[in-house]
Order: sequence, then C-alpha cells, then structure tokens
Amino acid sequence: MSRLLAVSIDDAGLPPPTPEIEQERRVAIFDLLEDNAFALPGRGAGGLHLLLSIRERRLVFDLTTPEAQKVAEFHLSLGPFRQVVKDYFQICESYFDAVKKLPASQIETIDMARRGIHMEGARVLQERLDGKAEIDIDTARRLFTLICVLHFGG
Repeated sequence: MSRLLAVSIDDAGLPPPTPEIEQERRVAIFDLLEDNAFALPGRGAGGLHLLLSIRERRLVFDLTTPEAQKVAEFHLSLGPFRQVVKDYFQICESYFDAVKKLPASQIETIDMARRGIHMEGARVLQERLDGKAEIDIDTARRLFTLICVLHFGG
C-alpha cells in the first residue's frame, strides 16, 4: 500500500496555534510519518506528500508526488466533523483538568471516553474519504488529530 512520506499543514489565515496545539500537531505528524497507510484507488504504490488546509470552509487534502507533481486534491465539507471535533476538544479539556486533581480511576474513565470520541472522528474521516483514498484506522486517527488542530486553528 502507498504511504504518506511528508505531511504539512497550511494554516495561513488562522490564528497562530497555542503551544499545546503546536505540540499536538508535531506529535501527530511524527506518529503519522512513522506508521501510515494511505492509498489512492487506481494509483500504483508509491509515496505521497500531503498538504492539509482549510479553504472556503472546506477541508482540503492536496496530494503530490515527492517531486511535487499534483496527484489529487479532495475538498471535504467540515460539517460532518464539527460536532465530533467539538466533543473531542471538550473531553480533552475535561481530561487535562482531571489529571490535575482527580484520582486515577476517574482519569481513566475520562480517557476512555476521549479515546472513544477520537475513534468516532477517525471513522467519520474514513467514511468521508471512501472512494477517494484508502486509509487504515491508525492513519485515520492521526489525521483526525491534525484535522482537529487545523479546524480549531489556535
């Protein structure tokens, strides 16, 4: 299967990311580049470069070869992601607050809910990319993290 060799985010026009958002972005990109599966139907194996952006209120996947030749570009509505991204950020906020003051058992419960919402976002992404790109669930999870940080800007 093909894979992503490089991932970048075009956040022009968005507020500058907070240090926490920037850290999430770096970790997600690192993890994604370490292990991913991303293939385009009808295209042979080979590496791809991905530029993620938001243009005209749409999520854009801009894919090129390592030599910068355009391969594909998908524009996805942000609508299907809005609620799950909002839920994800709310549960993350609860988790970070809990880590400071709650016992481990309660933190674990919140973390399980956080992971569940994250998986839901990954499944939404897989559905939205159906017929456009084939990705495994781990790749979808890491891309969902990037969509969250891009969607919310700073």
